[in-house]
Amino acid sequence: QVQLVESGGGLVQAGGSLRLSCVASGRTFRSNTMGWFRQAPGKEREFVAHITWTFGSTYYADSVKARFTIARDNAKNTVYLQMSSLKPEDTALYYCASSSVRGVVKTTSLYDYWGQGTQVTVSS
Repeated sequence: QVQLVESGGGLVQAGGSLRLSCVASGRTFRSNTMGWFRQAPGKEREFVAHITWTFGSTYYADSVKARFTIARDNAKNTVYLQMSSLKPEDTALYYCASSSVRGVVKTTSLYDYWGQGTQVTVSS
């Protein structure tokens, strides 16, 4: 019912910037919160940030706070993740996801739909 398509990943040097996009389509009436997660090889999927559609309330993982910014464009049904001061530790497959829960949503099990991911690689 909901399709999420990420884009914007790529290879960047440490200290550089990237902007990821996630376009939502389909029946999105139950979507209240959009989140970004990432997963590196051999590691658990990790919460990065989320934003609510209605008020744009944001929440960030400590590891990315002050470096990443999540934003949304309701008219375009698009969520962005602006990443700056990138570090090699940020290297991962980045996923966007939709949750019916409003508020702080950091658990993967609370998200109903997921994109296919976009790869971010940060070289040292």
